Amino acid sequence: MKIEKSFLKVFSTIKKKNKSLELHEPFIDRKDLLTVTKALKNKHVAGKGNYTNKFEKKISKLTKSKYVISCSSGTSALHLALKYLEINSNDEVLVPAINFISTANAIIYCGGSPHFIDVSEKTLGVDTLKLSRYLNQIGKFQGGKIINKKTGKTIRAIIPMHTFGHPCEMDKINNLAKKFKIECVEDAAEGIGSFYKNKHVGTFGIMGILSFNGNKTITSGGGGAILTNQKSIEKKIRNLTNHSKIDHTWKYDYYDIGYNYRMPNINAALGCSQIDKAKFIIKNHRKIYEIYKKKFRDVKYGRIFKEPPGARSNYWLQTFLLNEDNYKLRNKILNTTNKSGIHTRPAWKLMSKIKHLKKFPKMNLSKSENLINRIINLPSSFNF
Repeated sequence: MKIEKSFLKVFSTIKKKNKSLELHEPFIDRKDLLTVTKALKNKHVAGKGNYTNKFEKKISKLTKSKYVISCSSGTSALHLALKYLEINSNDEVLVPAINFISTANAIIYCGGSPHFIDVSEKTLGVDTLKLSRYLNQIGKFQGGKIINKKTGKTIRAIIPMHTFGHPCEMDKINNLAKKFKIECVEDAAEGIGSFYKNKHVGTFGIMGILSFNGNKTITSGGGGAILTNQKSIEKKIRNLTNHSKIDHTWKYDYYDIGYNYRMPNINAALGCSQIDKAKFIIKNHRKIYEIYKKKFRDVKYGRIFKEPPGARSNYWLQTFLLNEDNYKLRNKILNTTNKSGIHTRPAWKLMSKIKHLKKFPKMNLSKSENLINRIINLPSSFNF
């Protein structure tokens, strides 16, 4: 039997007749509908409102982050975090090459240069050992900063990502960041409810960001958040989300350039209802992983990706990893499954291969180039 048909057969006892298996869709119940309807009836749908405050408090309670600033998206959260660090045209920011486009774009919004780094097969996140060797090779310390000897720019920050909800090795990443005097901003967009060594992702660096897009574990329709334990960061970034407006009952005056990045109250209303179900939803995602683990246990051409050591993953997006010698089968499997109503997808296009990003610096990306052709994301919706 051809491997793509063998792959399809695994789903024969899972897929219901005439019903597709979705990659990721929101879990919406009656409570969500009632909460949003209540917000609509109150007619306070935009700007900062009572649901916005409640949502931030609920996120703070779950993540144990002292301060939470809700935003219009995960992308806007990344942009604001980098604006706070004053990233500019003289700076580079280290970013895993296997990544969603938002991270690289947010760096470019600030005038900075994304600098693409390799990942580990164990975590799908930053390969810290390889990166440390690389920085020792290309970097030099000057004025308390690390300078890229090839470009002359300062390597200012690193944005590790918790890929598909799986935590990366934040203790090692923080040690590396401290050693090379660079700031750490965590991209935990996919990581709500994921923990590394019993600490919620997004709370290890100077800041962390979350996403509540419609395809995430919990959703506010569109939205994101910044996590930090520093009051000065919270105060500055919260002001940036509201056009940098000087607080006043009726005057319209501004400190500086700001952004319209606030989360609307109606989105926060949905978020409040959703986050109350977070543990229930994540428990279901972990059950889906166990189903896949059992279904694919006798498969010889690949494996289901398991949460890394020391991590407790939300298993946002279930992932099948083809063996190295079977990578050419990926597209055949994708075509066969999608034609059969089983919605699978590859990982994103490698950042360094995207047209507008090719000009930016990169290290040897051999592991990323190998993995990018072997990853298949599987149906992971709550309604599995």
